[in-house]
Amino acid sequence: MSFLFDTVKKYKNQDYNALKKDAQTKGALFIDSEFPPDERSLSSTPGKFGNIVWKRPKQICDNPKLFVEGASSGDVSQGKLGNCWFVAASSCLASVKEIWNKVIPDFKGQEWDDQKPDDYQGIFRFQFWRYGYWTEVVIDDFLPTLNDQLVFIHSQSRNEFWSALLEKAYAKLFGNYESLDGGELSEALEDFTGGVSDTLDLLKMEVATKAEERVTLFARMDKEMDRHSLMAASIPATSADEMEASTDMGLVKGHAYGITAVKNVHLEGSGLFGIFNREKLPMIRLRNPWGQCEWKGAFSDGSPEWDKIDVNDRKKVGLTFEEDGEFWMTFEDFCKYFHQTAICRVVNTSFFSLSKMWHEGLAHGGWKAPDRAGGCPNNKETFLKNPQFAFDVGDDEEFMAQLMQKSTRDKEGSANKTIGFTVLRVELNRRYRIHELSLQERTTSTVYRDSRSIFLRHGPLKKGRYVIVPSTFDPNQEAEFLLRVYTSAANNFMELSQDMPVKSWWNCCAKDPVMVTQVKVVKAVGLEKQDTQGADPYCIISCEGEKVSTHVETNTTNPEWGDSAIFYRKKPLQSPLKVQIWNNNVLRDQYMGKHVFLSTDDFHNSAQEVNLFGRKNESATQRPGKLLVYITQTRQLTSI
Repeated sequence: MSFLFDTVKKYKNQDYNALKKDAQTKGALFIDSEFPPDERSLSSTPGKFGNIVWKRPKQICDNPKLFVEGASSGDVSQGKLGNCWFVAASSCLASVKEIWNKVIPDFKGQEWDDQKPDDYQGIFRFQFWRYGYWTEVVIDDFLPTLNDQLVFIHSQSRNEFWSALLEKAYAKLFGNYESLDGGELSEALEDFTGGVSDTLDLLKMEVATKAEERVTLFARMDKEMDRHSLMAASIPATSADEMEASTDMGLVKGHAYGITAVKNVHLEGSGLFGIFNREKLPMIRLRNPWGQCEWKGAFSDGSPEWDKIDVNDRKKVGLTFEEDGEFWMTFEDFCKYFHQTAICRVVNTSFFSLSKMWHEGLAHGGWKAPDRAGGCPNNKETFLKNPQFAFDVGDDEEFMAQLMQKSTRDKEGSANKTIGFTVLRVELNRRYRIHELSLQERTTSTVYRDSRSIFLRHGPLKKGRYVIVPSTFDPNQEAEFLLRVYTSAANNFMELSQDMPVKSWWNCCAKDPVMVTQVKVVKAVGLEKQDTQGADPYCIISCEGEKVSTHVETNTTNPEWGDSAIFYRKKPLQSPLKVQIWNNNVLRDQYMGKHVFLSTDDFHNSAQEVNLFGRKNESATQRPGKLLVYITQTRQLTSI
């Protein structure tokens, strides 16, 4: 991961260095007027948390520290807020040094230093990723207490305060502490990393009963752990009565557990002479942010199953219970008892990295009635009245996309819209908005959820141009969003904002288009062999000076392309549509045949099976093979 070129914004325009210097000059500790130590910063309901007394760390203990022996997942225990989603994410954050160095910048410079007492001015800063930018949040160090105990997040060490101060900065970002009561784990994971989160439904994946699916999931999670992805798991509560209820195995429903390790461990005495081809047991380590370990199954604390694990492996992978609230279980039990897993990956977009690099397309957009808030595909008449974004994909390439609505979480809590998106394969040269859904190939759609973000990883795909249509489930709902698309190669990501070509100011005398034509080259049959293997044919579709090339089909004389192009035509009578077929060669491509379409009649998705002819002087000579195309043509320029 790389944060080399990240831009940092200052929340509320508060500058940490300037505020700290001002406090030093005045000889008084910093008090944050933007998030004051009073009832306003706690809740919109006065007295909700009781007789809160705000105290600075030095009023709580004698030797306060930001970190005691570094950061670890055991430093984060939940308090009186229902924000286990944030607590679990904080536990994950503590295990990845590079990430918490970003979230807690210059942590050594912010530490209490007995040798430099004047450096302490009661001011701290944290950074969170917000909709494409890192945002620095400044706070004072007044913390809510009852009976000299921290009310919300706290560390096991009474004099360690990084997790409590982190929570305060996050609460400031959303208005008050109460706004953090209830949320999704993926929200905090993304805000800590700028990554993209994927929530896996383990029940739908059937990993509990299908060994092959379970092996695939373990391999993925093992790889994600190596990539420093943040992960957590949960058992959703289906009713208010189930919230925070314990299962027979001691796991808590409606509660998020941080995942802190994914390991294959060797069993004691397995394999030849206990050395070669030793049997491995997939295991996973989780942490309960409440700081208590309730797991009652195999490999619970002190259970006899530990004797099965190789002694050296126990030491090597840290199979211990030194961290309060951490426990191990077999991956099979994990898949059996947990229902959801959230994985947040920090996507590498740096050229200066040895790991896989992704090309990012990013856009800030919004649903606005009446022309850009059409609802989901169920609303057939209005669905395309949503924002549209195009991107290109190379041969057999997968892509990732995330749609994130700009959260309505505030002092009253979260009120997300139900959102999702559809991906369409469109014309190779599509530059204007889609107006007719039936003419496009639907590639995939996400589920629609009232989550802050929706993630999709899909492919491999055919080479071509694709369009994402993000939407709310119901039409005429307004909200702002961030859309991110990741591909292996440059993707030419762009918003399709115009309905049709518009003359530029410097070319105002040019003719306007009078007809729009879409041609889909479906396939050819019976082409002439170009060598012993057959041919590697592709098409060039041309009209009024614009040329569009399809992908190459290899080793066949019966190619199936399924590629299309669209042309906005100014003089359809003088410049007909032409499709040529060529054989792809390293040195020089070979001509195989063409067909010229002279018709200017209006027709919709009309199938045309046509003959192929020679070039120039041989234009009347028929060549081997036939070509199948579908053509839609109309003078209504906003109908395709």
